[in-house]
Amino acid sequence: MAKQTTTKDFSNIKIGDSGYPVMSELFVPKAIFFTNGVGVHKDRLSSFELALRNAGIEKANLVTVSSIFPPHCREISRKEGQKYIMPGQIVHCVLARQDTNEPNRLIAASIGLARPADPQQYGYLSEHHSYGETAKKAGEYAEDLAATMLATTLGIDFDPEKAWNEREQAFKMEKSMLKTRNVVQSAEGHAKGMWSTVVALGVFIF
Repeated sequence: MAKQTTTKDFSNIKIGDSGYPVMSELFVPKAIFFTNGVGVHKDRLSSFELALRNAGIEKANLVTVSSIFPPHCREISRKEGQKYIMPGQIVHCVLARQDTNEPNRLIAASIGLARPADPQQYGYLSEHHSYGETAKKAGEYAEDLAATMLATTLGIDFDPEKAWNEREQAFKMEKSMLKTRNVVQSAEGHAKGMWSTVVALGVFIF
């Protein structure tokens, strides 16, 4: 007997103002806030927990996601964003994390953001974690990553061999790119070999 196939009926799916199904819009973040922190403890996991506490995001169950900054997403302050998070809530974020138990070893974690001028277009977030980089260098690298990804999407010509300060000026002159920025946290490894952890996060609010 031949196997019967059925065709799904999608005619009852409502389309929102964005042109996408309304149900899909429920999973698109409406806002984002940035935060960072550092933690030190004899246990590696506990140092991460303390870094999250320092960042003010420890009460959430974090789910890390990739690099798209949604259309119409607005940036809010950490203080405002924390008001929307309940203990135990599942929270989506872009997370950069680095740790060490080597005395005086320099660590950094950073998040970069590049936003298009057109609010209906999406932008990019990037995460970067490193050893031996200053906060300034790590932050600029993450910002460069995000800007480069957005530039390729918008069709902006750029020279990848140029230094970031030259490329940053070129990006700022582009009317199609509105803003680039970064948030970064750095630290030196604890002198007595305790675990040190740094985190930088872009936290989505739905």
